[in-house]
Amino acid sequence: MSDMNENAPDSRERACMLCGRVDVDVNVCGQTYERDGLCAHLYCMLFANGLYRRERIRQGTAGILTEDVRRTIRQASEKQCFVCGERGASITCMVTGCERCFHLPCASEGECVTHYFGRYRSFCSEHRPHQAAQAAPEQGTTCIICMDPVGDSTSYHTMVCPACNHAWFHRRCIQGHAVCAGIVCFQCPICRDRLNFCAEMSNMGIRIPVRVPAWEDNDAFASQRERHRHCDASECLYPQGRDQAEGQGPWQLLLCRSCAAEGTHRRCSNLTDSAGTWECASCAGVDNAVIFKTTVHWSKDFEYNSNGKRLETSMP
Repeated sequence: MSDMNENAPDSRERACMLCGRVDVDVNVCGQTYERDGLCAHLYCMLFANGLYRRERIRQGTAGILTEDVRRTIRQASEKQCFVCGERGASITCMVTGCERCFHLPCASEGECVTHYFGRYRSFCSEHRPHQAAQAAPEQGTTCIICMDPVGDSTSYHTMVCPACNHAWFHRRCIQGHAVCAGIVCFQCPICRDRLNFCAEMSNMGIRIPVRVPAWEDNDAFASQRERHRHCDASECLYPQGRDQAEGQGPWQLLLCRSCAAEGTHRRCSNLTDSAGTWECASCAGVDNAVIFKTTVHWSKDFEYNSNGKRLETSMP
């Protein structure tokens, strides 16, 4: 919010004054904001009755004044959550005439739907939107994400892609996928539809973060781009050790030409200083004498076996 600061969770984290919880899924309730003695989760504020102010949303903050939060907390203290039975429920079903209230962390357990877009509307289990899928999943159908059975019908916890009607999944699984993929890559895992799929999932209460995929954001695959830098010869002869190498000469590190997952110093595998290739035993096969040729500066050919050992042969 514009006059509340966001705090990272730590061992001294206070309970949200709207939902009363500390240990919550940040993907559901959002980060914690504290200011002037108040403590509240981002989405607990956005979904709370009367707190959302679209014109105040700016620069990634909730855009809600502390006096508005205090007033909502007082009003919620008189309302009981129809899911857990505790007071302090600040979210009311949007359907006119329905007075069911609930805490945001209780929404899933109570089969409620919350829209993480537009006006941040909320619906109780009785008035929540339903998928329009006509066919039920066939017997033995499994979730395409976790591979566990999905049951024999659509329900709050069992969903289907509206485009292909073949991709079935659990709510918790597709929510996890949405959090990981972000709006940039979120799509049906089978038919790859994005437009209808995203609209349907958002309407069903799936939160789709507006950001790049997690695997790009945190560089999850950085380790796969690292070059192997270790001599794997049975006996490393380099005085500086297996993890050190030189740019050229007998102590240059050659990587397996097939997998690049193993390496050797030239001298540790009896290779000449001009040997251009080498293959580890796993790739070449222990009994497979794969021969490599390299032309040295004095125009004589040498042959090497699968272990990189030079064979005493001469040119034909």
